[in-house]
Amino acid sequence: MMEKEVVIMISFKNVTKKYGDSVAVNNLTVDLESGETVVLIGPSGCGKTTTLRMINRLIEPTEGSIYVNETDISKINPVELRRNMGYVIQQIGLFPHMNIAQNVGLVPYLKDWDESKRKQRVEELLNFVGMSPSKFYHRYPNELSGGQQQRIGVARALAADPEIILMDEPFGALDPITRATLQDELLQMQDKLGKTIVFVTHDMDEALKLADKIAIMKDGEVLQFDSPENILRNPSNEFVEDFIGKDRLLKRPEYIKVKDIMIKEPVTIRPERTLTQALEKMRLHKVDSLMVVDESGNFIGIATSNDVLENFGNGGTVIEITRKEFNHVTEDANVNQVLSIMAQGQVGYVPVIDDDKRLLGLVTRSSLVNVLGKS
Repeated sequence: MMEKEVVIMISFKNVTKKYGDSVAVNNLTVDLESGETVVLIGPSGCGKTTTLRMINRLIEPTEGSIYVNETDISKINPVELRRNMGYVIQQIGLFPHMNIAQNVGLVPYLKDWDESKRKQRVEELLNFVGMSPSKFYHRYPNELSGGQQQRIGVARALAADPEIILMDEPFGALDPITRATLQDELLQMQDKLGKTIVFVTHDMDEALKLADKIAIMKDGEVLQFDSPENILRNPSNEFVEDFIGKDRLLKRPEYIKVKDIMIKEPVTIRPERTLTQALEKMRLHKVDSLMVVDESGNFIGIATSNDVLENFGNGGTVIEITRKEFNHVTEDANVNQVLSIMAQGQVGYVPVIDDDKRLLGLVTRSSLVNVLGKS
């Protein structure tokens, strides 16, 4: 299977923005890939909105360069640059004296599209954002709810089919239900269109839901730039860990790694031991199963108390009653995979094994309950 070619759409090279002695963005160097949603997040004053607005030259950097499609944007006319980027803000910014069709078709009008092409594009986009042209085409912004106005803002940003869409806390002023709905619609839109989206928010849940990559900023610098999964699993420092919330991982089982919750020293027994020794070991450690391993610690199978008791009167050794066909996971598997194995196999434990068949640990139903119960 061929790997997807990585295309850099936006590139910051040693970009700094100063206001007098105050540094808003400090020596930022980062590449944003084509077709990805990149979320900028951090505390107030961290530089996220300044970073966004430098992309369309609403703010000019003090030092460094920004490239779009490998072109230095300082060489592009700023008006032309903005007309080729979508821009959605929290205040929406619809023109109250223009109807919805005129608002959505503004950039195509400024780019000299003919009237029939503009009308077709406006109707197409109104349908795309779930607002029937027959119902909304001639309405005015003050006749719409906040959520409807924001949908029109998104439609307007898409009007000239830009490669890049900048979104500055677009859903921040909406009620939670409308906000969640528009987030879902944005995800669906992105699945269909594959735009490069730069999205500013102060809400970590929103970032985790929408982002392909998250840039966590503080004092004008990016402290960590990575996928949501990697940031949750491996926060780069204490600030990032505190910012995302230490309990957030527990609310997302798909991000919990087996290695973080497994019993690292499960009770084991060698295959040549007797069933009497096995039963005594279970009694001593208060377990109902033993991991059977060889002298090198390689996993052979599982001996259960039921199997030991059923064959106890026959003598014999552990290997004779060992269940060798057993589903297992690696330490990089996630909790959802373990839950699936337990459900399908109707078992209460899953061994953790490396590529060399060495036993690393054990995940039990009770250990899962302890972790998931905290959330």
